[in-house]
Amino acid sequence: VYNIVFVTTEASPYSKTGGLGDVCGSLPIVLAGRGHRVMVVSPRYLNGDSSKQAYANAVEMEEQSRIYCFGGEHEIRYYHEFRAGVDWVFVDHVFYHRPGTPYRGVNGLFQDNQLRFALLCYAASEAPLVLRLGGNSNSVYGEKTIFVANDWHSGLVPVLLAAKYRPRGVYTEARCVFVIHNMAYQGMEFATAYKNLGLPNEWHLTIESMHPKWARSNHSDEPFNFLKSAIAVADRIVTVSQIYSREITTPKGGYGLHKLLKSRNGVLTGITNGIDDNEWNPSTDKFIASTYSIDNLSGKIDCKIALQKELGFPVRPDLPLIGFVGRLDYQKGIDILLSTIPDIMKEEGVQLVMMGSGDAEYEKRMQRIESSYPDKYRGRFGFEESVYHRIIAGCDILAMPSRFEPCGLVQLHAMRYGTVPVVHSTGGLRETVSTFDPESNGEGTGWVFSPLNKDTLIDALRTAVHTYETNKPSWEGLMKRGMERKSSWDEAADRYERVFELAFGNPPY
Repeated sequence: VYNIVFVTTEASPYSKTGGLGDVCGSLPIVLAGRGHRVMVVSPRYLNGDSSKQAYANAVEMEEQSRIYCFGGEHEIRYYHEFRAGVDWVFVDHVFYHRPGTPYRGVNGLFQDNQLRFALLCYAASEAPLVLRLGGNSNSVYGEKTIFVANDWHSGLVPVLLAAKYRPRGVYTEARCVFVIHNMAYQGMEFATAYKNLGLPNEWHLTIESMHPKWARSNHSDEPFNFLKSAIAVADRIVTVSQIYSREITTPKGGYGLHKLLKSRNGVLTGITNGIDDNEWNPSTDKFIASTYSIDNLSGKIDCKIALQKELGFPVRPDLPLIGFVGRLDYQKGIDILLSTIPDIMKEEGVQLVMMGSGDAEYEKRMQRIESSYPDKYRGRFGFEESVYHRIIAGCDILAMPSRFEPCGLVQLHAMRYGTVPVVHSTGGLRETVSTFDPESNGEGTGWVFSPLNKDTLIDALRTAVHTYETNKPSWEGLMKRGMERKSSWDEAADRYERVFELAFGNPPY
């Protein structure tokens, strides 16, 4: 049994912009259910009335922390809620009280994100030492703790343990697992700002010396890379799918850090994400028009009709309805998907809905497309959980032309709801979706295409549409095989426990 502390910028249902929020809102609950003592530390974002409601059950704690970094002293307050067997701890500071998402406002990315998340790392490092949490035993977690730091925002945690705590005899029995959800975001900071992080001066060079010679700059203007430093110092490294753990050790997938990752291959593990079977269950889903199951699929037609009405489409349950949900950015292949729409719209009776937020140029293109095809296309901007559920339940086909996808949860949600995915062959998409072969005897859960370009995407979507229209028995088999696929967190939790065991089996790095 372990004392586990997750450090994350997102944890659903309190905060979420994507898969990170889903993972850190679900996996801790599963681990707590297996007997571990689990804490999740994330910011207390106050960006409007709805955010206040999210933290309505969190109570301010007596304990506080004073953190010295970025040229001053910062007073941190903690809020706590014990829910589903987990201690949910929220770090409160004025830097988290602003309109927008956790990372950006109306004018783009917040320019002080490195400061905001450095404070999170400091506060999370202090939490097991100072917070007496009554959810389990009204005691501190203590020093023998396993930290699970997620993405660059939490990348200072393993550095703080090694540079500030262990030299003072604190956390000598602690370990840190660093989870990479997306290599493309690394948390770069100017080298001149290193002094603001509150780390010992010699540790800038120490971190550099941990990198292979090729990765050392020995220049004063070398940016401080939060992700790179965590990779160098963490006791174990996890990625969110097995294929992605291999992809990031290649020049294409490693975003400049592939050699460093390859040098640490002995502590690198791929663990495919799961999904919350209670939240994502078409037989109990409170957001959809009609519940259904693998034994009675009739409710899915009702969900499709309701979605067509909600979107203002002609109500035609016989027509294939294609969906996309995700960030509107280059990684997700939005440019390629949008370029295919005129060809897709030529198909008789195909409808398409897209929901997401991101690049304003993509939103403008979607608006123009909707004006050109008002009976066949809808673009929805932003993200709303209930609408997401209704799109997944109401669509027949899900399109995911991502350039890279560390794991991807949307395709797992889709298969759970009998919506057939068409995905690019990359990362977790390739790992979780298998291509349907009409000659095979009941195999495949969708279509996996490669290489990624307009023509291959169109061909895959046309194949899916043709199968839907002409081979109903095969289509029902596709739906049911996706719904049968095991995607719960139980298997992933087993593997995380093994990683924790390995971390404690060796001295801290």
